[in-house]
Formats: sequence, C-alpha cells, structure tokens
Amino acid sequence: MIVGLPKEIKDNEYRVGLTPAGVRALTDARHKVVVERGAGEGSGFEDELYERAGATILDSPDDVWAEGEMVVKVKEPIAPEYPRMREGQLLFTYLHLAPDPMQTEALLKNKVTGIAYETITDRKGTLPLLTPMSEVAGRMAIQVGATYLEKMNGGRGILLGGVPGVPAARVVIIGGGVVGTNSAKIAVGMGAHVTIIDNNLDRLRELDDIFLSKISTLASSAYMIHDAVSEADLIVGAVLVPGAAAPKLVTRGMLKDVRKGAVIVDVAVDQGGCIETTHPTTHSNPTYYVEDVLHYCVANMPGAVPRTSTFALTNATLPYALKLANKGFIDAISSDPGLKEGVNTYAGHLTYEAVAVAQAITYTPLDEMLGTTTAKTTA
Repeated sequence: MIVGLPKEIKDNEYRVGLTPAGVRALTDARHKVVVERGAGEGSGFEDELYERAGATILDSPDDVWAEGEMVVKVKEPIAPEYPRMREGQLLFTYLHLAPDPMQTEALLKNKVTGIAYETITDRKGTLPLLTPMSEVAGRMAIQVGATYLEKMNGGRGILLGGVPGVPAARVVIIGGGVVGTNSAKIAVGMGAHVTIIDNNLDRLRELDDIFLSKISTLASSAYMIHDAVSEADLIVGAVLVPGAAAPKLVTRGMLKDVRKGAVIVDVAVDQGGCIETTHPTTHSNPTYYVEDVLHYCVANMPGAVPRTSTFALTNATLPYALKLANKGFIDAISSDPGLKEGVNTYAGHLTYEAVAVAQAITYTPLDEMLGTTTAKTTA
C-alpha cells in the first residue's frame, strides 16, 4: 500500500501523523510511504530522518494526496484539502464530524473512507487513539488555565496554588474521564482546590480513591453544576460522548453568576463544547469573553506541544495503520471490531450513528453497506 503523510495546515498545528520510526515500521513491512517536504519539522523531525526511514519526500501536498492510497494525518481535513481527497481513499485521522457538517459533506461527496481515531474502541470498550491526546489536553488545560488567570493575560489575578495564608484557586472539572482525571492530577499537584463533576457515581468513587480524598466530587445535575461554577476560578470542560456532540452542561445563564475574570478551558470543543458559549478558537487567537468570563477553546490544544504529542499519538495509531496497510480495509475491519467502530464514512455514506443524529442526516450501518442492504434515516 502507498501511505501518504501530508503536512498539517490547521492554524498553528505542528504535529505530524507519523514519526520516522512509524514510517520505518511501514517501509519494513514493504509499503511505500510518501511524505510532504517539511511535514515533520514542527515536531522536530527533519526530512532526512524520514528518508533514512525509507520514505520518499515530495514537494507538493497535491502529489502526496494523489499518491496516497491511505493518508495518515492528525487533524481533520480543512477546506483547502477537500479537493485533494478522492473516491476510495482511506483517510486515517481525527475527524470529529458531529459539529462539522461541511467536512462531513466533503467526505461523503468525495466518497472517502474516513476512519476516525476518536471512535475506534478496544476490547475494554475504551478509546485507545483518543486517550493519548486527551491525556495531553487534560494536563495542558490546567497549565493554560493558570496562565490566563494571571491579570496581564486577562484573568482574575490569582495564583492557582495560592500561598500560605492566601486561599488557592478553585478548579471545577466537568467530566471524570481521561481529560478530567489528567486535569485533576496537575491541579492537585499545583495545590488548587479541585472539584470533579460526573454523572457516574462509580467513577466518582474511583476518583475519590485515586486522589485519596484530596479532591471533592459531585454528582452531576444542573443545580450542582451551577452552584460549583459560580464559585470557580477555573472551569475545565472535559465531557465526552464518543463520536457525538457534547451536551451543553454550562449555560449562558449560569455564566452570569461566575466570577468576573474566571477562566473556562473547554477541552470538549472538538465535539462542539460542553459550555453553551463555546466556539472553536485557534492558537493565533485563543481567547474571548462572554459575561466577563475568559474562554479558551482552542480545538487543537496538543498542537502546542507537538513533539510530545506526535510521539504519544504514533505510539497508539501505528498498530492500526499497519493493520490497515497489511490487510487492506475490508480484512482489517473484519478482523478487528474496534477498528470497524472507527469507520465514519464509506463509499459516500455516513456510517456512524452519533454523527447522523447530531446532523440529522441519513445513517447507513457499515455492515449493511458491505452487505448492500437498505439504509435508514436518523432525524
């Protein structure tokens, strides 16, 4: 198989889909890898390292997309990349389709086989390719929040951990999954008062044990969320419904009671955000205010630490990329039900139900597609 590795073009996105070691694994398996010139520079991987790993360097992104039978990326394709996609091409990347009808339309129009990192599952039912970036983003959320709490950066002028005789900041984390847990680790380590809100009582019990009662836990309800955020200095949105749009758990009305200069970091922004006032921002223009509350909603947070992120991502994605390259699409998904869960688009049809629900468009189960049976509509 010919594997294409283009340079990411999303605003300030410095990650790359494969490390040179990942390329070497593919070329050792007798696959051809074509890499766009400069694709890895943002992560500290020069073209020479890819050439040593057996890759062919191409000057034009058009050529990489044209040659690649499977294109491996980090972030979803954006508008300039839509015309480069072609029928039957495998696209292996984060897609986050639920809040992005334009991208969905482009994938369907071009009849691309879109395999989303974020919906692939493992035998435990967890999301192995989302986990590493959730770990990075969760840890970054507290660093970012602490920075923007500083007065010169637009916040309340509060030191996250406080000092003796002065209270530490109050951090409220909405969601106790991978993002929330990693946020809590950093916030507790910095000495903040941390509260985690989740709708799963068993998970809250686990978190209480993990953190040895150094955090507070709350069962999720509109009342408890409103009460908690009204006292918060830093609010972290860490809610995930796999493949679906995130529920809006903090409403604009609640923000009227949040302290002026408090900071929101909505890590769920890729799936539309769990704060009603969230909209995607970029590393170039990362923040805005609503109701005097600073919002940081950068949709590719781990892109700010690309070397760490690229290593972490390739560690997780490479076995799946090898399986797809070695076996081909049909045999690969037939042998791995979790990989099949990653297929969001196929042959011009939307094959992931949560996206169909979010966008009120036709959903066709992949098994029915492969068996050429009738689709159903989700509205």
